[in-house]
Amino acid sequence: MPSWGMFRISACFLLLILGGCLPVSTYYREGVTFDTLERATTQCEVEALRQAPVDREIRQGPDRYIPRRKSCDSDGNCTERGGYWRPGRIYTVDVNEDLRDRIERQCMADKGYRPERIPVCPAGSADAVVDVPGARLPVLTPQSCAIRRGDGRFQVAVKR
Repeated sequence: MPSWGMFRISACFLLLILGGCLPVSTYYREGVTFDTLERATTQCEVEALRQAPVDREIRQGPDRYIPRRKSCDSDGNCTERGGYWRPGRIYTVDVNEDLRDRIERQCMADKGYRPERIPVCPAGSADAVVDVPGARLPVLTPQSCAIRRGDGRFQVAVKR
């Protein structure tokens, strides 16, 4: 039976994921609109994909040796199971993923954007902030926080 401590940790983790409490990770440049940010991000993603296309390789992890086992019951009857090899896990890797990420980051930096992690605003903040279409991204301060919108976008506000 699981302990209450483990249940609380699992419940908190689930709430973080489902509640969107994790920080918003994005590229950021003060004074641009969200649409401009989205357009620049898409352009850089496409350029990175063009320069470093997906290249999947099938790989296999190392084989594992399962040692010989001896087990005995309460009457002293023993059985032995011989050792054997278990094949390694088969998985795929995109060998260009890291390069593609570096190309995208460089492209965004060339356009004046920097990576940011913006904390999520406290619950209930979204109701107090009006979503203004075409609004520009403000200067970030230690009091800045992000409100996630239903369409995947975010809005930056100042905690009070």
